[in-house]
Amino acid sequence: MDNEHEKSTTFFRFEDLRIYHKSLDYLHSLYGMASEIQDDPIRKSYFDRFLAAAHAIALNIAEGSSRNKSQFVYYLKMAKSSVRECVVLSTIGQGQAFLSDDEYDTSKNQLMEMTKMIGALIGSLQRSARESEGDMDPDLD
Repeated sequence: MDNEHEKSTTFFRFEDLRIYHKSLDYLHSLYGMASEIQDDPIRKSYFDRFLAAAHAIALNIAEGSSRNKSQFVYYLKMAKSSVRECVVLSTIGQGQAFLSDDEYDTSKNQLMEMTKMIGALIGSLQRSARESEGDMDPDLD
């Protein structure tokens, strides 16, 4: 009985994915940077776009997790596109001095880690889908 309470399970499958939590960590770090904005409309516009792209990473992971494997792969590729958008926004932010060199480096490292994790998850899902297709009995088609 005690083991049931120790085991942490979630209702939503995406909450068990490390990449989902990494995307939330990234989003929270961006909110920290954005909170330093004064009344600068250009910086506000920049961070609004940056935050939207970072939100899209987590949202695509969550949305795709409720789909079949091939659709999940599609949503993960969309999340990867949002990661690349954040790379561009990081570079722009550093060039405009909206991000310090340290913030840029941290952002870039987090984005590289996320893209690797998403790529690994895509590969795993694709291998699993191929294995499932191989299990089908050709006489039943």
